[in-house]
Amino acid sequence: MTEMQVTPSFRLAYVPGVTPGKWARVWSERLPDVPLALVAVEAADGEPTLRAGDADAGLLRLPVDRTGLSAIPLYTETTVVVFPKDHWLAAAEEVTVADLADDVVFHPLDDTLEWEQLPGRPAIERPATTADAIELVAAGVGVLLVPQSLARLHHRRDLTFRTMADAPQSRIALAWPEEETTDLVEEFIGIVRGRTVNSSRGRGQTAATPAEAPAGKSAPGRAGGAKGGTGGAKGGGGGKGGASKAGAPKGSGKPAAGGRATAAGRARGGSGSSSGGAAAARRGRPKRRG
Repeated sequence: MTEMQVTPSFRLAYVPGVTPGKWARVWSERLPDVPLALVAVEAADGEPTLRAGDADAGLLRLPVDRTGLSAIPLYTETTVVVFPKDHWLAAAEEVTVADLADDVVFHPLDDTLEWEQLPGRPAIERPATTADAIELVAAGVGVLLVPQSLARLHHRRDLTFRTMADAPQSRIALAWPEEETTDLVEEFIGIVRGRTVNSSRGRGQTAATPAEAPAGKSAPGRAGGAKGGTGGAKGGGGGKGGASKAGAPKGSGKPAAGGRATAAGRARGGSGSSSGGAAAARRGRPKRRG
């Protein structure tokens, strides 16, 4: 009796806000006979999923515990502040941490940003999830700082967001079990790093090349090795690395902090820094909601 052959497959875990669709399409074009299964997991479940063997690789948010795991930083996300459309912050194009001094700033338990000191006024109780915090923001209770991809994921018509000039940023990495660096893992590494199908690097080689970052995100100036540290992603947020322009479409990543006219400044016929616009807007802001 002939044994039945098992068709190989590749399981890719991804956390909220990450959009693996572009890479999944490239995979299906290059390896049409190997199904790619996308496994959605919560941010806190990314590492446990890989360690339990429930996925072959994962697109996770750094930091990642490197014990038994390899990780390659891919890109850094812009941080934004989410608030109701009639909030006084809507008059500014860019906001600073200092602008939020008088606002309640929610810090959900699944927060993906690493704060040395939380901005604004603390809430009485921390929301359990980002989705819960969004509901409270919609009720006019406070504001929320998140990576831009999460602001888009939880989009509501009554809310908007602005870029934060000086807030921590979230970094996305490709991680996988160190002892399970298979040919299929190598194939996916090549895809996220932008290697062509005829690349001379081939399987089993992990030389650094710029990562292809989804729209709204900037690629790091240098990519780390297969076990590279988090330093490889530092070039992403500030746009100083040469790969930041090549990896993301025009208009993506964090905009420049200075030299742009704010909504409030334009209304007065002049221009100023973004934080100045937020300060001017604050002087004319409506009475805070209860």
